[in-house]
Amino acid sequence: MATTAPVPGWLRVPADANALAPQVWPSSAARDDAGRLMIAGRDAESLAAEFGTPLYVVDETDARGRAVRIRAAFEAAAASVGTTVTIYYAGKAFLSGAIVRWVTEEGLAVDVCTGGELAVALAAGADPARLGFHGNNKSLVEIDRAVVAGVGAIIIDSEIEIERVADAAARAGRVQPVRLRVNSGVHASTHEFLATAHEDQKFGVSLERAVELGTRIRSHPSLDFLGLHCHIGSQIFDSAGFAESAERLLAAHAELARIAPVPELNLGGGFGIAYTSADEPAPIEAIAQGIANAVADGCRAAGVPVPKLAFEPGRSIIGPAGVTLYSVGTVKPVPIDGGMRHYVSVDGGMSDNARTALYGADYSARIASRISHAEPALVRVAGKHCESGDIIVDAEYLPADVAPGDLLAVAATGAYCWSLASNYNHVPRPPVIAVRDGVARVIVRGETEADLLARDEGLAASGPETSAGSEGNPA
Repeated sequence: MATTAPVPGWLRVPADANALAPQVWPSSAARDDAGRLMIAGRDAESLAAEFGTPLYVVDETDARGRAVRIRAAFEAAAASVGTTVTIYYAGKAFLSGAIVRWVTEEGLAVDVCTGGELAVALAAGADPARLGFHGNNKSLVEIDRAVVAGVGAIIIDSEIEIERVADAAARAGRVQPVRLRVNSGVHASTHEFLATAHEDQKFGVSLERAVELGTRIRSHPSLDFLGLHCHIGSQIFDSAGFAESAERLLAAHAELARIAPVPELNLGGGFGIAYTSADEPAPIEAIAQGIANAVADGCRAAGVPVPKLAFEPGRSIIGPAGVTLYSVGTVKPVPIDGGMRHYVSVDGGMSDNARTALYGADYSARIASRISHAEPALVRVAGKHCESGDIIVDAEYLPADVAPGDLLAVAATGAYCWSLASNYNHVPRPPVIAVRDGVARVIVRGETEADLLARDEGLAASGPETSAGSEGNPA
C-alpha cells in the first residue's frame, strides 16, 4: 500500500518542477521549444494523439544501449580475472517479440520462467541453446517442452525437480544442462517481497544441501551439471551483497569442483535503477568489477579455477527506457497535516502499474504536454480504479497549476509494469510502442473492450440461462 507520511524523507521541493532528472528518464528525454516532453525524437503530445492514453512508450535505442553497456561491463570485468561471462536478459521484467530481438541482437541470452515466456522467446527466434528456464513450479509439460526445444540451461529449483528434469531428458534422448538454485542466506537491502535469498521463501534450496543435491544431479547420465545459481533480490545499488553471496556459494562450488569440474557460477540479477532523483545506483562497471574481484578472491582462497560467470539483468536494461503517458482527468486538493496535497487522477492506474500498490514503489512524474512557471505543489498521482490503494506515484512535486487535460508522464516504467498489468475493473491493457529516431511503432497491441467481451462466454449465449438445476427451476 502507499505510504501515509505526507512527504517522504527523500523527497525535496524542486527548484524547477519541469526538470527531468537525467538518471531517471530515458537518455533521449528532453523538452522541445514548446515545453513538450520528447522521447527518442517524438513529442509526447503527438504520441498520445496517435496512440491514445494510457500508453507505454519505450525508447528502443536507450534499451539497446543499456544492454550493450551491461554486457560490455561484465565482459571486461570477467576478462580482468581470467574468465568469460554470459548475460541473460531477465524476461520477466518485460518480454515481447521485439524485446527478445533487441537483446539477442545485442549479444544477450534470454532468461524465461514460464511456458508462456518460453513460447515468446522461441517464436521471436531466440536460439534455444541461449535460453535459461527458471521457475519454482515448472509443470511436467513445461519441462518436457524446454528439454525438447533444446533449452541451454534449466534451473533446478527444488529437490523434486532433479528427477523430473532427468526423466524428461532421458525420454527425449538428451543430456540436459542444468543449474541448481541455492539460497545463499544473503538478504538484499530491499522490500521484503523482493528479497529472494533468505531461507523462508519459495525459491531454491538451502546452501547446506548444495553439495548433496549437486552430487545427486551428477548421478543422472541425462543431466549435465553446469553449476550453482543464486539471486539475492532486486533494486540492489552496489556489489557488496553479490560479493558476500559469492563468497558463501564458492564454498559449495569448491567442494563440488574438487570432485569434478564445475564450469559456471550464476549470481543472478537485481541491479537497481533510479526511480527518483534521490536514487543513486553505482555505475554498472563498478558493480561488475566488484563482483568479479570477489569471485576471483574466493576462488584463489579455495584453490579452484575461476568459473565462467553468468548474470541476469532485466530491470536495469528495460526499466529506464520506459515511460508511461496518462491524461489527467481530475485534480482534487485534499487538506493534510501542515498543508495541502493535490490528488491528480489519471486514466490508468494499478491495472497498468501495480508496483506502487504491491511494493510501495516510488516513481517520478512530470507534466509532458507543457512547461509551467507555477510554484511546485505536493501531489499524489492516483488511478481510476475502485481502490483507495490505486496509487501510481505516492508523492511528487508538480506545478501547482496541473489541470484536467494535461498529459502526465511517469518515468522508469519499462520493467514490471506491462508484465504485471491486469484487466481489473474491466480496463483494457494499454499498447506498448517503441520509438527510435523519431519513428514510433506498436510492439504490443493494446486491448479493447471488444477483446474483453469476446472472452466472456456468458455473453456469447444466445439467450437467458435456462439450464436445469438453476434457482427456481428444480432438477
